[in-house]
Amino acid sequence: MNRRLVLASSVAGAVLVALDGTVLTVAQPSLQRSLGASFTQVQWTSTAYLVAVASLLVFAGRLGDRYGQRRVFALGMLGFGAASAGIALAPDIGWVIGLRVAQGVCGALLQPATLGMLRLAYPPDRLAMPLAVRTSAIGLAAAAGPLLGGALVSGPGWRAVFLLGVVPALVFGAAALAGGARTEGATGPALDLPGSLLLALTLACLVHSLVASGAVRAAGLAVTAMAGAAFVRRERRATDPLVPPGVAGSAPVAAALGVLVAVSAALFGTLFVETYVLQRDLGLPPFQSALRSVPLAVLMVASAPWCPVLLRRVGARWTVGAATALLALGGLVLSRATGTAALGCGFALLGAGFGTVMVAATHVVVRQAEVTAAGVAGGLQQTALNIGPVLGVAAATALMGAGPRTALLVLAAVAVLAVPLARLLPGHGVAWLTRSAEDGVLDGDHASR
Repeated sequence: MNRRLVLASSVAGAVLVALDGTVLTVAQPSLQRSLGASFTQVQWTSTAYLVAVASLLVFAGRLGDRYGQRRVFALGMLGFGAASAGIALAPDIGWVIGLRVAQGVCGALLQPATLGMLRLAYPPDRLAMPLAVRTSAIGLAAAAGPLLGGALVSGPGWRAVFLLGVVPALVFGAAALAGGARTEGATGPALDLPGSLLLALTLACLVHSLVASGAVRAAGLAVTAMAGAAFVRRERRATDPLVPPGVAGSAPVAAALGVLVAVSAALFGTLFVETYVLQRDLGLPPFQSALRSVPLAVLMVASAPWCPVLLRRVGARWTVGAATALLALGGLVLSRATGTAALGCGFALLGAGFGTVMVAATHVVVRQAEVTAAGVAGGLQQTALNIGPVLGVAAATALMGAGPRTALLVLAAVAVLAVPLARLLPGHGVAWLTRSAEDGVLDGDHASR
């Protein structure tokens, strides 16, 4: 397996999904006017995608483990590109929403595979750096997305936003096929379809409940609880459970996933509140508001490459704990910030903390899983990073009535909740990575086939 091609494909898939989300936000007002859609219909262009992708990520990861990561990645990329082209040509809002569902399904296929391919290609003691490169690329996409989207909407129009990812998706999807995806055979345990359906129902209801309100939210949460309980019962009895016992029963994996949910909720909830602070309270236009948050992306990109060094020297436990505290400090600074310097400092702390946590926690999730469960591990990591932001924005929306400062303080406290979880992560990096290197020979042999 060509490691450079694997890394390039992994980065391309992650960036494509990140760009799609950021540029869509900028394009939505123009899309609404062009298609004569209601505000609720436009909201569903995001909600439909979120529900589809979040509900299928773990199942898609299992598909990659059984049928080959490159094959599932290629299918996801080609489908994502085709759906993007379809949205650009859509005649009405109904087509846009339907194709966003299709795009979500394809996004669910490709996202876990971007991590699963890295786990197969790199030995455990060399996995942190490619994860850091991937995280830095996501940070760049998050920074460039709004600016690129604004330029496209102002020029060719909102349809050009969806054409942006068509060529890269087709190119990397075709490259994955040419690189051997067609020759991968079915291996590993059978698919647990009942468990997959129950988990998909649980996650779909959870995401929809969090973006809904009133009676719909209450009913959705009740269904989520019942479906979740049924899923746990099914997993305990299944011969080949959807989530292997080695992953489901791993305290470090569970802790790392909890950290990812908490920090992503705190980050995206804070960004939601700060958008209102900058534009409504401080009276800044959208472009100037976006410029104030640039330090977040810059520090996210800059901090990610340092994370592997920290993992080697102090381990995941101290790295994640310190970085999470840094992110919480950023929220505290922003709760009082009004000037440009203070705002820049707050956003920089958020970026440095989140970039480091994302690499370190993802490294724990992917590294702890066996090679045969790399896709499931990637699916769980992506699920955490999809659920967290929805939770954070829902919490921020509910807290805004108490004022932005109160909302930011509560969101900073959410980040602090992740610090105790960090105590369950692997300790000193040198000892852990030495053990990883010892069993990495076998993994390296597997990856070279």
